[in-house]
Amino acid sequence: MTENMKKAVSMLEEQALTLAAVKGNETITSRERGVKPLMELIDEGKTLEGYSAADKVVGAAAAYLYVLLGAKELYAGVISRRAADITEKYGITIEYDILAEAIINRSGTGYCPMETAVSEAVSPENALELIRAKLKELSGR
Repeated sequence: MTENMKKAVSMLEEQALTLAAVKGNETITSRERGVKPLMELIDEGKTLEGYSAADKVVGAAAAYLYVLLGAKELYAGVISRRAADITEKYGITIEYDILAEAIINRSGTGYCPMETAVSEAVSPENALELIRAKLKELSGR
């Protein structure tokens, strides 16, 4: 584990974050749940190139977003099998504590809506379109 990754994981755990990304002295952190912090980075035109990222939960949707953001190294507390496959396919080095078959929704009644939204995605760009559509649907707009 690189020094940046160790710092990101430590920040994630010690500061009760959902996302911590470290590149030397630069950090990006969030306590927002789901794909929201990653979507905010994309919408702001930011990247994670050169950053080591640590995330509480990484499903397929988040994995595609990490690909688009240019992450090369990722730690996940929990990662879905599909997310692990996606990160491997696109050359992101991953470490994780728990490999799950899928990410479950917050009420525990089924799969995460974002995991389901990207189930047929054929590329990271296509996944982004599907995520945006699902977020719009969920917000009622």
